[in-house]
Amino acid sequence: MNLKNIEIGSAEEFNVIIEIPAGAAPVKYEMNKEAGVLFVDRFVSTAMSYPANYGFIPNTLSEDGDPADVVVITPYPVAHGSMIKCRPLGVLRMEDESGVDAKIIAIPTKKVCAMYAEVEKIEDLPELQIQQIVHFFENYKKLEKGKWVKLSGIEDAKAAIKEVQDSIDRYK
Repeated sequence: MNLKNIEIGSAEEFNVIIEIPAGAAPVKYEMNKEAGVLFVDRFVSTAMSYPANYGFIPNTLSEDGDPADVVVITPYPVAHGSMIKCRPLGVLRMEDESGVDAKIIAIPTKKVCAMYAEVEKIEDLPELQIQQIVHFFENYKKLEKGKWVKLSGIEDAKAAIKEVQDSIDRYK
């Protein structure tokens, strides 16, 4: 897969490459951007599964020097390496041992998944679902020596759109 050939879309509707499906075992996969293949980055030390699909927006550059990270909420897990068109609901602001590490929280577009057609803002999702995502990112590095995470809150779709647009602009 040549990631450079994948259309981003826009900051309001963008393509996401899934690295880790929802409910996956605690294995951190990452895409080798040059080869277009998934590799095992590490086995996560905590006994936690991923609460939602996790991936990135190709051809973007976030503040941490990687493509923009996206947590994609879907009714079913999405396979490793799949591409899904999404729309943002919010952004989880966090920092880790490497610096700023924002996570866009998104759902599939209405055309891809009618189940979320009425969801317009992050508050439209079940509170427990958001709490599970926050809990996961607060704790998934706790048992890894030298790693840490600090969350500073969740912002709305407007902030998420700006985060995506900034990542698109940074890449250019």
